[in-house]
Amino acid sequence: MTVISTPAGAPKAPPATRKNRSSGAQRRAVALFIAPFALLFLAFYAIPIVYAVVQSLLTVEREGTFGKPRQVFGGLVQYEQVFQNTAFWESVGRVLLFGVVQVPIMLGLALLFALLLDSPLLKGKKFFRLAFFAPYAVPGVIAAIMWGFLYSPSLSPFGAVTSNVDFLGGNLVLWAIANIVTWVYVGYNMLIIYASLLAIPTEIYEAARLDGASNLQIAWRIKIPLVVPAIILTAVFSIIGTLQLLAEPQTLRSFSSAINSTFTPNLAVYTTASVPNYNLAAAFSVVLALATFILSFIFLKSTQRKVSQ
Repeated sequence: MTVISTPAGAPKAPPATRKNRSSGAQRRAVALFIAPFALLFLAFYAIPIVYAVVQSLLTVEREGTFGKPRQVFGGLVQYEQVFQNTAFWESVGRVLLFGVVQVPIMLGLALLFALLLDSPLLKGKKFFRLAFFAPYAVPGVIAAIMWGFLYSPSLSPFGAVTSNVDFLGGNLVLWAIANIVTWVYVGYNMLIIYASLLAIPTEIYEAARLDGASNLQIAWRIKIPLVVPAIILTAVFSIIGTLQLLAEPQTLRSFSSAINSTFTPNLAVYTTASVPNYNLAAAFSVVLALATFILSFIFLKSTQRKVSQ
């Protein structure tokens, strides 16, 4: 047996020590990269949530009619007012109806546009990709103002239509808002689905064509099933966005008397905070956040269960 000895004056660190140093350097590198996100997450997400929960548990008391107000712990007093507020829950029901109709239509259009962009038959893909996505570059407030002018009978260039169809009336204003939201966000969701389509190996399509599958069969039986996770992701984003609807109805209030101060839950929160009643607005916000989390969680779990089956 030959024994190789370490030369004198050149001691080597034990393997365990080198491994510990390497893992420590990796942890520091990971912490360095995560730190900016963690700081922003704490500053603009976690801390505001904690602050809102704390504010929702407080109430304002005065000594006499004109006494100096002071905040004291009120327990669940603000939440009692939330659950007794009929206008708030009517607004929740209104946006749920909005979401049930608008979200499937928007995601259906996004899927259709993504499949068109991925189709070998479509010419000018760069133009259409930009055209589909361009509305998302328009801020929501600007889009609402633009569509408000288009809906208004006295301002619209399509007066022959808007004078006969009251898009800003009580019966159609919710769907007028749905049209604005769809126009703005369909391109954003299309890009997510399109990116998922681009990740599918082309060998699958080639094998399907060798088996005699048409482009329509490839889209229906291969592409759509493989992009279901992307569709679920966009649906979760859309559910969250639906319950946070604010900019469009608030802007269209200048054009329509059918939109009141509690038309959507976020508009009710904004109005309550403007009174000002920050404690009740915080309670509204906490309840709305919990409702958004529960709906998103239920949808995600139910869709995942169906996909796994």
